[in-house]
Amino acid sequence: MAGPGQGAARKPLLVKIVMAGESSVGKTSIVRSYTEPAAAAASPCYLATIGIDFKVKSVTFNGTRVKLQIWDTAGQEQFHTLSTSYFRGAQGFVLVYDITNLDSFQGITSWMKDIHEKAGDDVDIILLGNKCDKETERVVPKHKGEKLAWEYGIPFFETSAKDNVNIEDAFSTLTKEILEKKSCVLYDLDVVDLSESKKRTCCAL
Repeated sequence: MAGPGQGAARKPLLVKIVMAGESSVGKTSIVRSYTEPAAAAASPCYLATIGIDFKVKSVTFNGTRVKLQIWDTAGQEQFHTLSTSYFRGAQGFVLVYDITNLDSFQGITSWMKDIHEKAGDDVDIILLGNKCDKETERVVPKHKGEKLAWEYGIPFFETSAKDNVNIEDAFSTLTKEILEKKSCVLYDLDVVDLSESKKRTCCAL
């Protein structure tokens, strides 16, 4: 049991979360809506990620300080190898499809395979059906997203990065599940190393 004040002095836990999914499903907009809600609301349009980018958000769960390092990966085929190389060492994944794009939904199975091959079977994953604000353009029924998530045994949310629908709830759910596996989370060293081979993580082989 930590003594008085000891917990407050402890550095926050560092959690690596990776966004995954096809190009143009809204991964960057989701990250921006979660980490920079005011900026995202002021300027909702955002270009597709080229390569890799990341944002950091600090949160607190049940008195535990957590620093989320959210990696935004490109979904384009030419960046696939680069994107999936960043899967290793992640504790959580936000797997996204676009409810107005059937191909992006059908590609989820392939992305799940990549996640398990690169990051292992013990990582936490949530499935998001994004762009629920475009109901008139929907081609993927909500029940299909729910069914797929049930088959994988993972949480499911329909989200809108544009209207900030279920974004906070989705990340909160994922973070809480990750924190149940604290042995797989590092304490923040206040250093972000873009060289994946040099990353320190107890989950990496």
